Amino acid sequence: MSKGTERKLIVGLDIGTSSVKAIVGELLNDNSISIVGVGSHASKGMDKGGVNDLNLVVQSVKRAVHEMELMADCSVSSVFMAISGRHVKCQNESGMVPINNQEVTQEDVDNVIHAARSVPIAAERRLLHVLPQEFTIDVQEGIKNPIGMSGVRMEAQAHIITCADDMAKNLVKCVERCELTADQLIFSALASSYAVLTDDEKELGVCVVDIGGGTIDMVIYTDGAIRHTAVIPAAGNQITSDIAKIFRTPISHAEEIKIKHACALKDMVSMEENIEVHSVGGRPSRAMSRHTLAEVIEPRYQELFELVNDEIRASGLEEQIAAGIVLTGGTAKMEGAVEFAEEIFQMPVRVGEPLGMKGLSEYVEDAKFATAVGLLQYGKEHVISQIAMKNKISEGVWQRIQSWFKGEF
Repeated sequence: MSKGTERKLIVGLDIGTSSVKAIVGELLNDNSISIVGVGSHASKGMDKGGVNDLNLVVQSVKRAVHEMELMADCSVSSVFMAISGRHVKCQNESGMVPINNQEVTQEDVDNVIHAARSVPIAAERRLLHVLPQEFTIDVQEGIKNPIGMSGVRMEAQAHIITCADDMAKNLVKCVERCELTADQLIFSALASSYAVLTDDEKELGVCVVDIGGGTIDMVIYTDGAIRHTAVIPAAGNQITSDIAKIFRTPISHAEEIKIKHACALKDMVSMEENIEVHSVGGRPSRAMSRHTLAEVIEPRYQELFELVNDEIRASGLEEQIAAGIVLTGGTAKMEGAVEFAEEIFQMPVRVGEPLGMKGLSEYVEDAKFATAVGLLQYGKEHVISQIAMKNKISEGVWQRIQSWFKGEF
């Protein structure tokens, strides 16, 4: 993760439609992460999660990573990257294997997950994640951890997430041109869920709705496991575009208005409040009613939330989301968004901000950093499992050396 240093650094890189966010965290001895550097820069060359101008994306990534490295006083070489876009698809599959020696071992678990993932995948698709849901041993269902249990055969249910291989290659190419290596590509909403959800919410059933600039990324948990993922190719940039067109103001100023003055519910805004709106073509600025702004925004939020609601209904999991909806991403922070969402979804809604961070946590305690922080959490598990595997191999080699000295080799 880092050049010329003993620090165990993990880097999360979220190349979004609106902004690029880079975060570096140090893995501490207690396996927690301390944020040591944060970089953020406006994103250019991205649209709805896909690359449409490679050079512009490379420039944006370089600036965000450079800012992060300056803050952390380090030089990074590899990153965990988020991926999104309408090309991301999911499916639930199952696999079955006989149990060796009548007791489940890690090898049996690996074999049954491999059986579940062995479904044919088109050549143009890339496998992103195989996420175990639960196991069945003989007639006993709903097992979370089968290791050590007795039985004859074992079945596993798994959630499989794939993406278009070309889209993934373009993202990887962007970081490689920044002299970085992509450790792994992680679906954005999965990463966000690592940062903003509690274990209780995952058990009760919860839907994470990550509303970015170009896409809405969704992941649904029930009984502690992921059951459904989806990407809706519509999000916050459409609200910015509406403001720009209706108020005849530059896109950059429309974004500023959206962040500073917008409200998702017109009933929450006084008729008397005014805001200054810049004109185009050198014309003088005008004063416009904030209530009128909310009247423009409310229908768009309603459309976005109804698209999410349709996706939840299509998943068949609507009745199992007892913990409600967790909104995250930059567009989720708007005043009135939670209240409006509760009206549409008819269930509890909260804004999800990254939980349990150490170090420079004040820089990332914001819904727009959920994906980037989640990448660190995901990366942490990956690094810890790699360390455990290396230790296991070293232990096996040492035992063989001891056996050799004892004449048992």
